Amino acid sequence: MNSKTARGQPTPGKWPGTSVWRLVAALLLGLAWSLPGQALETLRVLTWPGYADSDLVKAFEAQHGVRVEVSFVSSDELLRQKISANQGGDFDVFAANTAELQYYMAQQLVLPLRLANIPNTAHQLPRFRPTGSIPGITQLGQVYAIAYTYSEMGLIFDRRQFKAAPTSLSVLWDPQYRGRVLAFDTGSHNFSIASLALGGKPFQIEGTKFKQVVNHLIALRRNVLTFYTLPEESVELFRQHSVALMFANYGRQQLKLLRDAGADVDYVIPVEGALAWLDCWAVTRGVKNKELAERWINYMLDRRVSRELTRRQGLSNTIEADTAPAPADSIIWLEPVEDDKRRAALWARIISGDLPARF
Repeated sequence: MNSKTARGQPTPGKWPGTSVWRLVAALLLGLAWSLPGQALETLRVLTWPGYADSDLVKAFEAQHGVRVEVSFVSSDELLRQKISANQGGDFDVFAANTAELQYYMAQQLVLPLRLANIPNTAHQLPRFRPTGSIPGITQLGQVYAIAYTYSEMGLIFDRRQFKAAPTSLSVLWDPQYRGRVLAFDTGSHNFSIASLALGGKPFQIEGTKFKQVVNHLIALRRNVLTFYTLPEESVELFRQHSVALMFANYGRQQLKLLRDAGADVDYVIPVEGALAWLDCWAVTRGVKNKELAERWINYMLDRRVSRELTRRQGLSNTIEADTAPAPADSIIWLEPVEDDKRRAALWARIISGDLPARF
């Protein structure tokens, strides 16, 4: 799991009370760029929409006298492709959920971190400070990632089209809302929620149950308006097509975007439970300057930067307590799945329009 636009960078919000600081930072950066013969070092960041707004990036550039190139992704599958290409040499630091990080660690695509270079971890909430208690980020006593933000994937619904709030994932398949449902375009999560809706396990689907789950996803394909990839795209589709219901892969970030756009929507956790992601920062094996990448992670954990993430995106951060936490027993943290390649291949066929008889 769990932000963001590859098509257009999100419009940054204002950072209250720091206009003078920003002016000084801009002047310092301009001075650094103007020095003759000085080629600025570049930090290459791969992340989700909303995690690296332009004004925050510029502040980091000014602070460290470097350039930052930010690239965005819209799915875990795309993230894998980009980090795996060239053995991670195309990027220095990236954000991924804990389940995905286990893949990068197994493929030796990430490097252990030096926590002495990331002192802001001392300000994290107690639940995030003991790194050994967070599955998927440590190996042989070494820490490979630092928790940054998290969200459950609930259901967003149009209050005008529901007499009562929906309670189950099964509403995504309800023919009453055919053509007014949005779902996320990814094989891994969709197999998990389809299995949950059928009463099965989300991450370890038995071989004999795959056919049933595939058929259920074909039924979902027939019921939805479309499958979105980015949060801004989902908001546009929701408003333009009078959508009644959406599976919120980006969680409360999408809820905030819709409400900011004037939509009369609410958010629920289904009775089956909600998949949830914990996104972390990690350093690639191909990093050019590891210390600079670790400074980026430390900067992302700055209290002001973390607060801006929550204020602008509606996402929880690891520095301040969540003001509206979901019940702990309703959260299903992402785990590695039984066969991610099989899920991806089957999903490509499902979304392309293959019929049940062909599986």
